[in-house]
Amino acid sequence: MTNPTLLKVGIIGSVVAAVCCFTPVLVVLLGALGLSALVGVLDYVLLPVLVIFIAITGYALWKRKTMQSN
Repeated sequence: MTNPTLLKVGIIGSVVAAVCCFTPVLVVLLGALGLSALVGVLDYVLLPVLVIFIAITGYALWKRKTMQSN
């Protein structure tokens, strides 16, 4: 993956994971679909995903900085 693509994936993934973590979007959606039993598992899935995407964003920014200094 190229650095601009990696940065875009990191930022978009972080925003999506943050929106799903800190707003009741998934709770309402899963409740409407009759899958509200999955709501208890959301914290175990979404918080690690948010950390992973933030790490990808940080790595892409670090890589971008090191490429510009060369």
